[in-house]
Amino acid sequence: MDGEMVPYEQANVHVLTHSLHYGLAVFEGMRCYKSENGRSAIFRAQEHIRRLFDSAHILEMHIPFSQEEIVKACADVVRINKFDECYLRPIAFYGAGEMGVVARNNQVRLAIAAWPWGAYLGDDGITKGVRLKTSSFVRFHHNSMMAMAKTSANYVNSALAGYEARRNGYDEALLLDVNGYVSEGSGENFFIVRDGVVRTPPLMSCLAGITRDAVMKILADDGIQVLEQQFPRDLVYISDEAFMTGTAAEVTPVRELDDRQIGDGKPGPITRKVIEVFHGALRGREARYNQWLHYV
Repeated sequence: MDGEMVPYEQANVHVLTHSLHYGLAVFEGMRCYKSENGRSAIFRAQEHIRRLFDSAHILEMHIPFSQEEIVKACADVVRINKFDECYLRPIAFYGAGEMGVVARNNQVRLAIAAWPWGAYLGDDGITKGVRLKTSSFVRFHHNSMMAMAKTSANYVNSALAGYEARRNGYDEALLLDVNGYVSEGSGENFFIVRDGVVRTPPLMSCLAGITRDAVMKILADDGIQVLEQQFPRDLVYISDEAFMTGTAAEVTPVRELDDRQIGDGKPGPITRKVIEVFHGALRGREARYNQWLHYV
């Protein structure tokens, strides 16, 4: 916290912490994996921390550390906790002091936590695929909530959609954008496959996911066409395959949307290939993607 290692039980903030009340915080989700060579590595650490700074810039928040210092601190947290594999959460926020929506003189604080975390949508989700429900909540417009920024406030939208889907017996929500086109999950980017062509919503409709970017590179390197374009949810119904990507979700197949089976209801060949290469990259088995690994 704020440049010093502190024990878990001492990592506290005051109840009047500004960002607790108004949601002005930016954060990242990162994962560390044990590589084939026995060393642990954070996946795309530099890209995640660059996005943290991009989000802060959008909010006019000045983070009082450099990107290099934060990447090093993330590796230090993993090493000191003696984790082989873990999830990491860097978060920058306004501390206690002045209250009020427009208060901007409070100290910008930075914390980095790490903990073990398994499959976000369950082990069965990875092997069998998950069931989605189109949410009654719409992903917000860029001019209302600054959708390119990964901010705490933006995730109220995600939480409401995710709660609704799970309460109704589904694994995850699929949100549409303000124009009615497919956007993303509550915490994942979204892809479909039809006739060998992969489609994913453009950045005007979704967060610029780090895993999304990696998967698009993997697909392109394997000669599979990837189109960033808007599409309606009924195209999902008649797709051959669908999958979601994210740091927490990794690459998770989708077997149903709105009680319509997608393809044959099982992870398809392109999805399976992406999962294989992606997991190989995470653990250093794909030499062409070794630049994605930041060893601790």
